[in-house]
Amino acid sequence: MIKKILYVLYQPYKWVVFLPFLVVSTLFFGFLTIILVPLTNPKIASYICGAIWSRLNGYMTPMLVKVHGRENINPQQSYVIVSNHQSHYDVFVLYGWLGIDFKWVMKQELRKVPGLGIGCEKVGHIFIDRSNTEKALASLNEAKKKIVNGTSVIFFPEGTRSKDGKVKEFKKGAFKMAFDLGLPILPVTIVGTSRILPAHTINLFPGVVHLYIHKPIDINKYSEDKIEELMDTTKSIMTSVLEH
Repeated sequence: MIKKILYVLYQPYKWVVFLPFLVVSTLFFGFLTIILVPLTNPKIASYICGAIWSRLNGYMTPMLVKVHGRENINPQQSYVIVSNHQSHYDVFVLYGWLGIDFKWVMKQELRKVPGLGIGCEKVGHIFIDRSNTEKALASLNEAKKKIVNGTSVIFFPEGTRSKDGKVKEFKKGAFKMAFDLGLPILPVTIVGTSRILPAHTINLFPGVVHLYIHKPIDINKYSEDKIEELMDTTKSIMTSVLEH
């Protein structure tokens, strides 16, 4: 009953304060990248316009993020990062609190979002045309050149958001890229964003999120012809913190 009352009381704030702030901040930081990228570099622009944008919107929700396992990251090492996907808020959590430079692999349609699309394009994120396999492969091959010197690439291997919070079956793209680049897998697990903004809804509500950064997985211990074994191991590590 108390939660229902708080939810009702929160609605005016969501519509009158938070959503306008989200729109304005997305446009502002998106177009700021146009100025910052040529003046600095994509890594600096990505931090200023991505990490700060994410944190500001997280604080405005408000969302408290608790990070576990940051010591598992080597800042000089590039990774293929794989994360579960429960909510649009996963973007805020990863961009704002993971603390390393990375490129997103995102669907082509996001390029059309005002502010967000231009910002992502300028800092070098990777747009994939899922309707055209040839173009998608070409985009991934071009993206491989960017994953060096501590810059990583991040995938949602489930391909879409989970409606019930359970981790769905993985697609092979992230793991194939890890073998192609010879990079370790860095599994991360996000817990709690499905309660802040459930998939396919606008039922926004404040909350606490936990970001678990697991130990990297050395792909040299796996053979490429047994990629499913690597996928199963990664999924088992990621879901281990969901079972408690």
